[in-house]
Amino acid sequence: MENKPLVYFLCTGNSCRSQIADGFLKALGGEKYEVKSAGLEAHGLNPRAVQVMKEVGVDISHNSSDVIDPETLNRAAYVITLCGHADEHCPVIMNPNVIKWHWGFGDPAKASGTEEEIMEQFRAVRDAIKVRIEQFVYKGK
Repeated sequence: MENKPLVYFLCTGNSCRSQIADGFLKALGGEKYEVKSAGLEAHGLNPRAVQVMKEVGVDISHNSSDVIDPETLNRAAYVITLCGHADEHCPVIMNPNVIKWHWGFGDPAKASGTEEEIMEQFRAVRDAIKVRIEQFVYKGK
């Protein structure tokens, strides 16, 4: 098996944004990258995140919500935080070769309003994350 660079997506609860990023990178760049996601805490997989990903043909329903693993963190090629809280509270990365980036996105789980308004927030964040994943996969940024 070839050794693919590991991309580790981090968020606060590993329920929405990091799961969406995980799903898109596996779908668009899984042949190039090993992909994992985790959170400072494990809040469980958000059903709305599963639903909006299903709408675009990406199944994340079997993903698990996990807490950051220090070993995985230090063997990653890229650590990408998706929220400010995770960026500020990310455990210390001991491996100097890890590339750490912050891609900040609003938390759709905190959206309020009607169900349709909340789902629109989830779709907006999903679409914004997809754009960043496409840039990463196709342009290397």
